Amino acid sequence: MRTLAVLPVKGFFAAKGRLAARLEPEQRAELAEAMLGDVLDALVGATEIEAVLVVTAEPRAAAVADAAGAAVIADTEQAGQSPAAALGVAEALRAGCERALLVPGDTPLVTPDDVDDLLCRSTSGLPSVGIVPDRHGTGTNALLLCPADAIAPSFGPYSRARHVAAAEHAAIAPSLEPVPSLEHDIDTPEDLAALAARLQDGDPRISPRTRATTALSLSTEA
Repeated sequence: MRTLAVLPVKGFFAAKGRLAARLEPEQRAELAEAMLGDVLDALVGATEIEAVLVVTAEPRAAAVADAAGAAVIADTEQAGQSPAAALGVAEALRAGCERALLVPGDTPLVTPDDVDDLLCRSTSGLPSVGIVPDRHGTGTNALLLCPADAIAPSFGPYSRARHVAAAEHAAIAPSLEPVPSLEHDIDTPEDLAALAARLQDGDPRISPRTRATTALSLSTEA
């Protein structure tokens, strides 16, 4: 099945506001840019992905996407992650893709193999909603939809429950799809410290851009 991966990306200087007590604005922008680059590398490298689309109004994000070989559409409204994801879903339908994989740009541990494994677990062609929970079990760190508009995306705090409810309302049995490399997103200083610890002990080939950022090194000093 043809699958379009969609990454909604907000402006880098507006990103990661909860890290403001730890990082300066440019450091947060540097971190957001590095994480996006690592996520894009994983998605572009996944053989089960037909194409990758970044929805953004951020020029630096558009440049990173272009360098990775991803397409870009403008997020002219800048109304949030879910409306931006919906723009990507509309593009998936226009392109004739049977599925959409909605992924945030702040899950830098993800690997191409993990993406392929996730997509290969859902190949029946029947309507489906695959929810990848975050490490806390309450959020959604990826959403795999077949068809691409099976449900409307509703990201944010406690989104897992909303996506489960939306699938059930659409008469689709949702599936929870734990993917360890996708469960770790970065919103708080605690998340950043946990990511730094994971990378310190992990494969140096994973998440090279994020690993190299000043922001990440600062998290280990706090």
